[in-house]
Amino acid sequence: MSTAVAGWLAYGGSGNFNSFLTLANTSKADSLSASFSICGDGRHINCVVDGDTFWFEGEKIRIADIDTPELSPPRCEAERIKGQEAKARLLARLNAGTFSLSTGLRDEDKYGRKLRTVTRAGRSLGRTLVHEGLARRWDGERQGWCD
Repeated sequence: MSTAVAGWLAYGGSGNFNSFLTLANTSKADSLSASFSICGDGRHINCVVDGDTFWFEGEKIRIADIDTPELSPPRCEAERIKGQEAKARLLARLNAGTFSLSTGLRDEDKYGRKLRTVTRAGRSLGRTLVHEGLARRWDGERQGWCD
């Protein structure tokens, strides 16, 4: 970690420190993969809960760099629709090939979910969802999805 901080400072100390840590912690080759499904009742091994949460090898992962619409329960119909789209897109992206998981400043959230940035070929899958309008960049605060 101290190497990452020194590198960040040497880099100029500007920009998003979390993005720098993600870069520093990303493995050179994507080596993780699984066949993901939508989570249902029963065991959760490799499945998608919603647009920013999934289970991988029996561990619950919260994508650290994004926030997507809530599905349980959604606050309005627009949030439900966008939440279902984000969930389906995350499922497709996770099943599209190998990926990497990296840890930022915190290992887990208050709900015990592992906080990870998911990347493929050095690109954040969360950032892809943001560019597609299905997620927001996580800034530490929840924002509403209903107009």
